[in-house]
Amino acid sequence: MHMPALRRVMTATAAAAGALALGLTGTTAQAATPLKYAALGDSYSAASGVLPVDLSSPLCLRSTANYPHVLASRTGARLTDVTCGAAQTKDFTAAQYPGVAPQVNAVTADTDLVTLTIGGNDNGTFINAILSCGTAGVLSAGQGSPCKDKYGTSFDDAIDANTYPALKRALGSVRAKAPGARVAVLGYPWITPATADPSCFARLPIASGDVPYLHAMQAHLNAVVRRAAEETGAVYVDFAQASTGHDACQAAGTRWIEPLLFGQNIVPVHPNALGERRMAERTMSVLGLG
Repeated sequence: MHMPALRRVMTATAAAAGALALGLTGTTAQAATPLKYAALGDSYSAASGVLPVDLSSPLCLRSTANYPHVLASRTGARLTDVTCGAAQTKDFTAAQYPGVAPQVNAVTADTDLVTLTIGGNDNGTFINAILSCGTAGVLSAGQGSPCKDKYGTSFDDAIDANTYPALKRALGSVRAKAPGARVAVLGYPWITPATADPSCFARLPIASGDVPYLHAMQAHLNAVVRRAAEETGAVYVDFAQASTGHDACQAAGTRWIEPLLFGQNIVPVHPNALGERRMAERTMSVLGLG
């Protein structure tokens, strides 16, 4: 081959190799770019009661071992965590406490991933149901269904009338801030078993007939959360099957939710560290992360 032709071949080869190298470098850099991740939600997302506490926002009783931190650690995502204990849907667009900004402020146009639990505190659903049924259970010595007899469908009615539209508005506010983000709305893991466990009454003093009543109410809330998620383009992360057998009546090391009495967390009837890890793992599985 003549020298001019050889030089042309060598130049073309070098250019092609350079282009290939640039392409590979760009692909690697793109693949290595961490997800921009905003974690919103209530105490089930904040892991209220789990140590260590995030001291950057003490009013929120947020843990650095909550499922958003677990998920971010395992995926390398860049986490902005504004989860806050006692949060309601209204706290997505208004300040929950002085100095605690509306949660959607953490979501921006370039956010890649948003996760949350929300809705359980609207109407005081969880706290009112647990405390009311717990009190009724103690007074009835665990017999009958005094809570169901007194409150009937009132919890479910409030979920349909108030929580559902509030969920739609809250999730819509997230979507408006980050139209391209993946939004994962987690259901609430089971608090009670499906039927009464007499050995659990000392830890979760709910009358035998009210255990399935509360279980059905939680199933209804989760169904409404699912509906609102799907109607706003979010992914619903279902825990109905995954958390079965891990309710507050199970032994330490098996349960994901702590009981009302004699539990291991400072905040009862909330996920423990194991529950938060399992919530992270289930979310990652559903989203195909990690």
